[in-house]
Amino acid sequence: MTGPVTTPRSYPPGQYPNLPPPRGTTGLSGWLRANLFSSTANTILTLVFTGLLVEFLMAAVDWFFLGSVIDARSRVECRQTGSGACWAVIAIRVEQFTYGFYPLAERWRPNFAFVLLFVALAPVLFDRTPYRRQMMIFSLAYPFIAAWLIHGGLGLKIVDTHLYGGFLLTLIVGVTGIVASLPLGIGLALGRQSRLLSIRLICICFIEFMRGVPLIALLFVASTMLNYFLPPGTSFNLLVRVLIMVTLFASAYVAEVLRGGLQAIPLGQIEAADALGLSYWKTTWLITLPQALKISIPGIVNTFIALYKDTTLVVIIGLLDPLGIGRAVLADAKWTGLSTEIYLFCALFFFVSCFAMSRYSLWLEKRLNTNYLSE
Repeated sequence: MTGPVTTPRSYPPGQYPNLPPPRGTTGLSGWLRANLFSSTANTILTLVFTGLLVEFLMAAVDWFFLGSVIDARSRVECRQTGSGACWAVIAIRVEQFTYGFYPLAERWRPNFAFVLLFVALAPVLFDRTPYRRQMMIFSLAYPFIAAWLIHGGLGLKIVDTHLYGGFLLTLIVGVTGIVASLPLGIGLALGRQSRLLSIRLICICFIEFMRGVPLIALLFVASTMLNYFLPPGTSFNLLVRVLIMVTLFASAYVAEVLRGGLQAIPLGQIEAADALGLSYWKTTWLITLPQALKISIPGIVNTFIALYKDTTLVVIIGLLDPLGIGRAVLADAKWTGLSTEIYLFCALFFFVSCFAMSRYSLWLEKRLNTNYLSE
């Protein structure tokens, strides 16, 4: 004897309820089934590569952490103590990697300048910073405050620039190049589109020359040939020359990236601004430039990241950045053969810095996204 027959409930056309998806097709299990275990071949490949990945991670953890040595006086002592990385070379030379040969008694000055850097960047990078307008005054004054703290003068002992090195030198060159090249690049981009032929030609020639010459060649010019064009007896600090060349080089690339953003703005917006009687500067400041900067954020940040990594080229002209300090350490007979540890340490520093810039770029893009209504 059969039970009662149930008939499905009928719904008016267009009013059928949304049914839950089949089990195992959504969430983590659904993603794994669709991407890693969708067929027999994919399942075998997934298991093989998972085994290789686990083996690699176990070896890496053993080399980086479990078998590593932090306290040792030489490479030989490291190898006798453990089978992994010899981080003792970093632990002993960490201050040299950080400050170069900056005097020990004066190191509170770059430390203080580094802390103030974040205070100065906060109102520039985040529009919800408390007392943002007042703090912007400090942001504008920060370059002069940092130069006074690090170099000295006006009551502070002057520290010669040939003592700068390590991460301190990288931050000085990188941050100065990034901060100074942005306004200069904006001016070059606007000048390249100027209606005045003389200004446009000057900007075009400058941009094309800078983009057509390698940075290392410009650094060689700054370190050697520039003295030939100065009056006899003139002393021009090498670090200042490097900062100028790095800034000019980066500004040319920023100008080209921003020019692409300016060209992406519809011509009708500029014509509408002209119809409203807005001047060129008001149109640029209120309409075209904000949109061009928003469009160009990925390209500008990419230029800044490339510039930040290119600061390692200063080692070619005798400035001891982290790689230069690493080469000097490897020249010591006690630490010969530990290039892997030293270069991994430098790579980690650059990765953290560049990753932070890229993440801020993504956050800013989402923050300024006006293509869709916010939830």
